[in-house]
Order: sequence, then structure tokens, then C-alpha cells
Amino acid sequence: MASKLLPLRRLSRLLKPPSSVSSSTFRSSLYLLEASKSLHISENSHGPRYWIDSRSFCSSPLNLNDAEVPAAIDYRSVLQEDEFHKLADTTIHDLQEKFEEYGDSVQVDGFDIDYGNEVLTLKLGDLGTYVLNKQTPNRQLWLSSPMSGPFRFDWDRNAQAWVYRRTKAHLLKLLESEMEELCGEPISLS
Repeated sequence: MASKLLPLRRLSRLLKPPSSVSSSTFRSSLYLLEASKSLHISENSHGPRYWIDSRSFCSSPLNLNDAEVPAAIDYRSVLQEDEFHKLADTTIHDLQEKFEEYGDSVQVDGFDIDYGNEVLTLKLGDLGTYVLNKQTPNRQLWLSSPMSGPFRFDWDRNAQAWVYRRTKAHLLKLLESEMEELCGEPISLS
């Protein structure tokens, strides 16, 4: 046992973060330190040999229920690029029209809609700004919300809607809910 402690002390000294080391580097070092618990030592004519079981680097199961993990991607259902553009452009242009109509019915200082370079920007003055854009390589629509942060929506063929895989939230329903909460007037986007 004492022969294992010396290499562990040496390893822990090596893993102490200097003040210039980032916290992510230090966290990586802590993983190594944890892995060193399964350090093996053998003696031969050339001195001690050290090795670590590769199992100690494997992730342990998280035991998350289905609501806490993203839905699996069925790559057979990934959209072809032309189909993605058609669906994404239709969605963005429909939203632009509905936001323009909504802007005429609500009294929000600084309400402005802009569409350019495949990015739809909805400014709500002091209430915040929504940004919706296409991510063609991922076949996703990305939304930045002033209320709930960033989202990456995938097209769900079964639901015929843009769905955030982590929470199963639908793009249009999320926008309807947040816009009503922010502006005080209901909006129908579907």
C-alpha cells in the first residue's frame, strides 16, 4: 500500500493547478487523480512500471429519466438540404408576417422586426430581443430568447413541427407563451 501512495503523491503534486491554469484544465486533472485510484505498479529490472485500468476512465451511468435527456436522433429522418431550406424558410417568413401583425396590436416601445442574411430578429425594446436563424449543416433552427436562453430546434416529421429535443418544446408554442408573457397580449403562430 505504501508503494501506491508515493506515486499518488507525485501525481497529486503534478496536478496542483498553478494560478495561470484554467478551471477546465484543473477539472481534467481531477479526473486523472480520480482515475489514479486504480493505479497499478509492478517492479521489473528497469524499475517500477505504472499503469491505470482503462475502465476507470469510463463514464458511470447518469440514471436520468427520459424527460432529462435529449431524444435520440434518427439519422434516417434527417432532412435533405433542399427540404430543410423549404421548411425553415417557410417557418421564418410565416413568423415574420405574424410578428408584423402582432406588432400592430401591441403597445411595446422599440418593437421592431428585421430579416436579413437568413436571420429573423424581433426587438421588443427593453423587454429583450429574439433571434431566429437557420443552421444548415445541423438542419436546425436556432433561437435565442431573452426569457429562456438558447434553443436548437430540429424538424420532427411526426409532429410536423420544430421541436427542441431536450425538452420536447415546440418552437411556435414556446414563442406564443413567451410573447404573451412579455407583451401581455396573446399571439397565435400556428
